[in-house]
Amino acid sequence: MTGQEEPLIPGSGIVVIDKPRGPSSHQVTAWVGDILGRRVGHAGTLDPQVSGVLVVMFGGAVRLAPVLLSHNKEYVCLMRLHGDVPREAVDQVAEEFTGRVYQRPPRKSAVKRNLRIRKIQEIEVLDMEGRLVLFRVRCDAGTYIRTLCVHMGYALGVCAHMQELRRIRSGPFDETAAVSLHELADAAATAREGNLVPLQQMILTPGAAVADLPKVIIRDTAVDAVCHGAVLAGVGVTGREGGFGKGEVVAIMTGRGELVGLGKALVSSSALRPGEPGLVVAPTTVLMQPGTYPRGWKAHAGEPRR
Repeated sequence: MTGQEEPLIPGSGIVVIDKPRGPSSHQVTAWVGDILGRRVGHAGTLDPQVSGVLVVMFGGAVRLAPVLLSHNKEYVCLMRLHGDVPREAVDQVAEEFTGRVYQRPPRKSAVKRNLRIRKIQEIEVLDMEGRLVLFRVRCDAGTYIRTLCVHMGYALGVCAHMQELRRIRSGPFDETAAVSLHELADAAATAREGNLVPLQQMILTPGAAVADLPKVIIRDTAVDAVCHGAVLAGVGVTGREGGFGKGEVVAIMTGRGELVGLGKALVSSSALRPGEPGLVVAPTTVLMQPGTYPRGWKAHAGEPRR
């Protein structure tokens, strides 16, 4: 996407958009790019007639797409039953569909229609009026709520379809953090007049995307080495937050809470000893630009010393 020549917001960031019904996720993302004057990407496609949380990234934050796409999602759905069913039966079926379910993507889906397994953490029936059922569902990324409604209808013996759907959460981002396209456009217009505050308040740091990931905190002197792709050694670590196993993804953070990048843990959190020798994290995605922190390492026998 080609944005404006002078971007309103430098660097990297995330803006959570309250997508309206009608346009596609791609179109909404393109409008955000035009407003900000940046190349952007989004995490988690919503069908045109679905509204709610759409996470849009720009700058280096676009590299976080794989993490954002894997986040759990939460929806509020209005399902229409094709026959009369007592509330007790609906509550029972909602409980039965909590857990691992088999799904095949709908025919209109852009992905291959292979059978897949998804986990539904919770289905809460909020209200029921006649044949209309309003429920909230927390589920794995890639769960098709339209398909869930069809399968729940089969289980109830009356058939059903999804009438309306709204995404209220994607990972750590919920609808309370979302702004409309109109609000974003107004803030951008205010920024062009010299007041950047309203727009800056809508932009989240890349670190907001890894709130749920375990973290490894590193010394200032190790930051630039990691930015150059060096494997992190224990001597460059000052602490950690959360537990993790060997091979799991961790967020590499500065002592100031800035996201340096993501890495693959070479040891488990229980085996990590801050300040001790030994390689502990291999960077996989680096967001911070080299030179952001002073160089605290030097070449030694052909390898950077951290």
